[in-house]
Amino acid sequence: MPQLTVINRAGEEATIDGEVGLSVMEIIRDAGFDELLAMCGGCLSCATCHVYVDGDSAAALPDVGEDEDDLLASSDHRQRNSRLSCQIPFTEDLTGLRVTIAPEE
Repeated sequence: MPQLTVINRAGEEATIDGEVGLSVMEIIRDAGFDELLAMCGGCLSCATCHVYVDGDSAAALPDVGEDEDDLLASSDHRQRNSRLSCQIPFTEDLTGLRVTIAPEE
């Protein structure tokens, strides 16, 4: 099964199995990372699933859409590698993806 690595706010790293077809947000939430609130459930309306994509993985992701960009613009913690994990569909090509959960707003 494809895997991704999640780094929580304390800097602790865990590698988890990811089901192809789910969003990265769903995989992280289902793995029990309570820090990733995902309050809107992936409806692209809250930005509580904000993550930083590590390394070269960002190039393999779909482009940031206008709505995602608007929500990220409202974050005090936006960085060049910021993404909303609900907008990243997990695929076989993303095996080895590393994301860090962004600080809480």
